[in-house]
Amino acid sequence: MSTQDSRPKGNGKNQMRSAARLYALQALFQMEQSSQTFDQVIVEFEDHRFGAVYEGDEMAEGDTKVFRKLVREAVNHQARIDQMTDRALVAKWPIARIDPTLRALFRAAGAELTQSDTPPKVVINEFVDIARAFFPEGKEPKFVNAVLDHMAREAKPEAF
Repeated sequence: MSTQDSRPKGNGKNQMRSAARLYALQALFQMEQSSQTFDQVIVEFEDHRFGAVYEGDEMAEGDTKVFRKLVREAVNHQARIDQMTDRALVAKWPIARIDPTLRALFRAAGAELTQSDTPPKVVINEFVDIARAFFPEGKEPKFVNAVLDHMAREAKPEAF
């Protein structure tokens, strides 16, 4: 995937929040794969990824407050978020068996669904767009939509 495919659309604050979501997913993925701590990954992303230029493509600036909150809350509430995700998945496919990118996506989205005031439909749309960037030809975006819809109904039933 080229960096251009993953760049958030829009401008201003919305683009910065979208970029923060993408970076949170990447940070959570990186933490799982490398055993980096929360503090290590936060410093790396804020110092070296936000607004960085790769092969001539400039990465978007991320909203550091949203980024830190998503990563922190995903880590602090991982057990609850993973349980919600497991309930939304088919019984034969617990979260431990799914693609690590999707696992990070569900954790970041779950953190936002359970620990913020962002409307569930916004969270779902944002993370489905991120899934499209990572899996442009696959069925994963529809899968992500279904799982996040289930998680959102559990986390915020009053919104539906």
